[in-house]
Amino acid sequence: MRFDVITIFPDMFGAVFRQGVVGRAVERGVIEVHTHDLRDFTHDRHRQVDDVPFGGGPGMVMKPEPVFEAVESVMLNNAGPVVLLEPWGRRLDQGLAAELAREPGLIIVCGRYEGIDDRVRTGLASHEISIGDYVLSGGEIPAMVLIDTVGRLVPGVVGDPESLEQDTFGGELAGCPQFTRPAEYRGMRVPDVLLSGDHARIRQWRRQQAAQRQTPMAHRS
Repeated sequence: MRFDVITIFPDMFGAVFRQGVVGRAVERGVIEVHTHDLRDFTHDRHRQVDDVPFGGGPGMVMKPEPVFEAVESVMLNNAGPVVLLEPWGRRLDQGLAAELAREPGLIIVCGRYEGIDDRVRTGLASHEISIGDYVLSGGEIPAMVLIDTVGRLVPGVVGDPESLEQDTFGGELAGCPQFTRPAEYRGMRVPDVLLSGDHARIRQWRRQQAAQRQTPMAHRS
């Protein structure tokens, strides 16, 4: 799967995706992460990507021309949908991540300032996605979250596919407590059922524990 990120800060992504599960997948060629400097698609000597908003108001708005040119250039190598990271967008969750992981790729546009000229949304975007109800300085960190969340669902990225089922939100055992050696540490013991060797009892216990953890989540807005 190929991820193309359009941003005015392409260097932010290098260190993040040289590490961990996604970094190893990039090394093996299972996924690709490419960043594109939006300023490379400007045509003035100041490489300007923003301008004052029509109708007045504070701040600056990202211009449509460089975004359109950047996305259209990237489309030559990426057949996936265009994603805008916007606070009013569909909330990123595991279900949406699974949908996007079935795409051939994603083209992700990172906004800054007061936002992006709305003609980009109407003329290019397939998805508008939010990672939560809070304010960030730009779309770069949400883009990293999106790539990590979607990328690890691509076949071959995670070494043990069964571990995806035990991830939080992954299945009926999602979020169950996990323990490893030593069996006792600072007076805290691993539950006896996990040491019993009785796999049916262990699964039942894990299912009960997972249900207790997930129930409060259903009431969060």
